[in-house]
Amino acid sequence: MTFKPCAVVPSRNHHTVLGAILATLRGHGLPVIVVDDGSDEPSQSAIAAFHDPGNGVQVLRRTTNGGKGAAVVAGLRLAAAQGYSHAVQVDADGQHDLGALDSLLDTARAHPEALISGRPVYDQSVPRARRIGRWLTHVWVWVETLSLRIADSMCGFRVYPVAATLDVADRERIGRRMDFDTEIMVRLFWRGVPTLHVPVKVAYPTGNTSNFRMLRDNWLLTVMHTRLCLTLLLRLPSILRNRPPALAREGSGHWAALGERGAYLGMQLAKLIYAVFGRPGCMALLGVVVTYFYLSDSKGRRSSLDYLARVNARSGRPPPRWRDGLRHYMSFADKALNVFIAWSAPERVGPITVEGDEDLDRLAAEGKGVLLIVSHLGNAELSRARLAEQFRKNINVLLHTRHAVHYNRLLRSVRPDVADHTIQVTEIGPETAIALKDRIERGEWIAIAGDRTPVGGQGRTSRVPFLGEDAPFSHGPYVLAALMGCPVYLMFCLREGDGHRVSFEKFADRVELPRRNKDQALTELAARYAARLEHHCLKAPLQWFNFFDFWAPSGPEKP
Repeated sequence: MTFKPCAVVPSRNHHTVLGAILATLRGHGLPVIVVDDGSDEPSQSAIAAFHDPGNGVQVLRRTTNGGKGAAVVAGLRLAAAQGYSHAVQVDADGQHDLGALDSLLDTARAHPEALISGRPVYDQSVPRARRIGRWLTHVWVWVETLSLRIADSMCGFRVYPVAATLDVADRERIGRRMDFDTEIMVRLFWRGVPTLHVPVKVAYPTGNTSNFRMLRDNWLLTVMHTRLCLTLLLRLPSILRNRPPALAREGSGHWAALGERGAYLGMQLAKLIYAVFGRPGCMALLGVVVTYFYLSDSKGRRSSLDYLARVNARSGRPPPRWRDGLRHYMSFADKALNVFIAWSAPERVGPITVEGDEDLDRLAAEGKGVLLIVSHLGNAELSRARLAEQFRKNINVLLHTRHAVHYNRLLRSVRPDVADHTIQVTEIGPETAIALKDRIERGEWIAIAGDRTPVGGQGRTSRVPFLGEDAPFSHGPYVLAALMGCPVYLMFCLREGDGHRVSFEKFADRVELPRRNKDQALTELAARYAARLEHHCLKAPLQWFNFFDFWAPSGPEKP
């Protein structure tokens, strides 16, 4: 498929930032079609003044306001008539960070058959009602597509394949106002057009005028979702037959590529229900949500059952059944709820028994820093919430950047001070290492996961025995330990009955890596850690929460 893009900018009474938007689009070499959807004065004249075909900007005036969808379709028809294969839709209100335009175009160029859409990353200016409304729409779309691939269907910053979009618009009854963005995406998905997402920052500028009409547009969205659900039932065989393939970008097996699926707003909703109905009401809500995710997340379900099969084989038990995988998912939901309770209402989290803390009490009293190697077994974050005060230490957690942004936002909603000790990293470079060394020298503690492979690839890993087969374990914790020159402990926190048991195990007084045979030394350290992780996994198999193919082979990457 050829890739000849232009831009379509629908506008209804938005002109104040239109000049800057057009300059950016033209700076990327995009011819621009501005569709004035029946704007009033002074916007009408201001938009008309941008018409300059010689410099790549055309203004198409619709004398009657027909809605955003009608304006976009009109722009796509003009784009098709002029030979463009793809159209970048950009809203004219300036909410979207056009710094993401290169990524959007590069993804569209690599996948010309797909609909490429922004996935909003909001700042604090977004209205709370808008957040909640978007999250509810996400849930409806997951139901309507029987899939979790559409992470956001309402972002007005996307790249349409023009021919496929117009074909759907001509054949189907599609909303023409604020319901257009979501409905066209769902119906394209039904016809086999995949969706890929690119993160884009979104802000709601002061004084911004919204064309969203609360009663009218919410009613239109309600009618749209009802229409889509009924159509899904009527056309189910055809929709299932035409499901689009999972593209490389969305189907990556690496843990860092897994989407958050509305985790922030989902936990905010759980927070509200917990405050009103307590733990039973919250778990009832999570039970419905988790069951849906389990049934629709084929990759995660397969990975869960594969892991449980390995555990059962090592323990001499029969292979797991589908309900065991669901119990595994529910165990994760229980863990997530306990993290929230630990930070917001620690007295309700239940008893915590601590083992092996004598050395750490002494190190804390001496003001010495410690490196804790944790895992995705059990609830390390609950340990952090409850034990930081006991040891009178700041416990800094290293998280991959993509996940830390939203996780920090959730933490700040219940404990504003805690997020300052959640450190965002992709890889530990020299500057990060120096900053961490400073924290260790101040007597702070650092926690790093030992069961995550590097985001940059598998090159800095060793494949060592784990539950009956070699699996990749990162060198990162041991390289970091050598740089820090501090004591190293393993920490595991497992749920037992109504409470938790935290165990600390000394791993090394300090890690020293030889100049010769350094890789062999790192492999031995990784194997020691994997053996201890396996020991605890066999004790609590439903509490290891890596829902991807942990044993997947991967080619080496140069360090």
